[in-house]
Amino acid sequence: MSIRVEPDDLAETVTGFPVAHLLTVGGRPRPHVGSVRATVTGGTVRVDGVGRTALGDVARDAAVTLLWTPAEPGEYSLIVDGSAAVSGDGLVVTPHRAVLHRPAAAPGRSAAGCAADCRDLPVDG
Repeated sequence: MSIRVEPDDLAETVTGFPVAHLLTVGGRPRPHVGSVRATVTGGTVRVDGVGRTALGDVARDAAVTLLWTPAEPGEYSLIVDGSAAVSGDGLVVTPHRAVLHRPAAAPGRSAAGCAADCRDLPVDG
């Protein structure tokens, strides 16, 4: 099932998630992952608590993923893919795609096109 979520509505979705993780690549063959504080304002995501490695990665490659894990097992994770720009000691991320996702035994593909239980949350961008 696909549910349209406007960029301003992403802030409300994020409130249900206690922890955010930032994934960057920066030229390595595998991602760098760090826990961060992330807030959504006006259709962008402000990310604070970013370490030196992630800041350097974004300077080389703006593509990032933010992952909010669920508070309880069996609930959805929120995954946001976007482009980041360094802003002071943090980042500003412009979301390109957002999806609520959880593993589940699902026959075939969902309406959103994934083989698990997921809901696509389109964002303008």
